[in-house]
Amino acid sequence: MGDSSAIPEREPLARYVAPLPTRLEDLGLRYAWLVVAINLAGTVFGFWYYRHQFTVEPMVMWPFVPDSPVATLSIALAIACWKLGYELPWLTALAFFGNVILGLWTPYVLLAFADVYVAQLHPAMYLFLFFSHLAMVVQALVLHRITDFPVWAVAVALCWYGVDLIVDFSVPIVGEPHHTQLPVARETPMYLGADALGVAAAGATAFTLLALFLALATRVEKLKARARAD
Repeated sequence: MGDSSAIPEREPLARYVAPLPTRLEDLGLRYAWLVVAINLAGTVFGFWYYRHQFTVEPMVMWPFVPDSPVATLSIALAIACWKLGYELPWLTALAFFGNVILGLWTPYVLLAFADVYVAQLHPAMYLFLFFSHLAMVVQALVLHRITDFPVWAVAVALCWYGVDLIVDFSVPIVGEPHHTQLPVARETPMYLGADALGVAAAGATAFTLLALFLALATRVEKLKARARAD
């Protein structure tokens, strides 16, 4: 478990990039190893959850299939590296992007296709998936305490999740689009003239842009805070 003396001070950042209470951030950092363990357990569950999709996807595209487990694995590794004394900015940026994007996209899809999911999933599983993914966003919003989000690291994360977005919804490269399986056929009419694939893609695109904005805005806010302190 974390040593409170090792917790970095919270910088005076704008609330829109650091919306969590300081006490909640401190709690997450103080018990960092517990957070790592929870995310590793979530990673194992996530790979189990995707077990059927692996059987229908080309092996070469498997890295793009288990989006949520990859996100929880990346944040577990990022926090562990920080606790061991060598924070890796590119890994922390990947963790931030993944947990913001998937932490929002999954609840978005659960709501967009709620009538189907409610019929397919046990209520406990539906609620677990919904709130456990929202918790991914919460932990992502603590990462500003351990990294400066250098632009090159943000670029690495954007490249990975940009490619992931492309192969998931538009140019699969091998086979069919590799997004998480939807509960209805891709061409099913949905909202505002969009089909099911379009609705899922719209959410993924919006949340990728949001992650990019928040990461770069955090970088700017940190530079402004340090300039004021000098």
